Amino acid sequence: MIKLKTIISEQESRKLRIFDFDDTLVKSNSRVKVTNKKGESRWLTAGEYAVYTKKPGDVLDYSEFQKLVDPKEIKAVTKILRNFYNALGGRTLTVLTARGVSKPLQDFLSSIGIKRIEIVAVDSSDPQKKADWIEGKIKMGYNDIFFMDDSPKNVEAVKQLQKKYPHLKWQVRLARYS
Repeated sequence: MIKLKTIISEQESRKLRIFDFDDTLVKSNSRVKVTNKKGESRWLTAGEYAVYTKKPGDVLDYSEFQKLVDPKEIKAVTKILRNFYNALGGRTLTVLTARGVSKPLQDFLSSIGIKRIEIVAVDSSDPQKKADWIEGKIKMGYNDIFFMDDSPKNVEAVKQLQKKYPHLKWQVRLARYS
């Protein structure tokens, strides 16, 4: 009997490189408005939202995420992205964002010289949505996965995939910058 791990190692590596956008590749001033059941509102930055836990009755307004507000490149991470972008060999490079739109992100990345990159807007802050998208790619044959995100919740959801598919090559990183 041939083990699955042996079969995977003998087939061609299909590389998938995935980066989150907000607070991973770019710092912006886009915020999420949270209105609680008492009608009180407050604004959360993308970083604050990454660790926010929704409470019953909270209503979330993502309208500022339909555009980019004062974006600034996070050069330590975009350097990694550029290394993948410029490397030879077959790999799929993707920005996987919770945002509901991709065009402002594509425009910004083009403005910093990254023009040919897939942007997937899952339109949800649910970490499982990103994990589900990645699992779909695994089922399409990708077997070498790199994932970087600033949200511990998103990283944990992808680490669950790592446990489910231990025979694949994985790098799952929490983005941290100063």
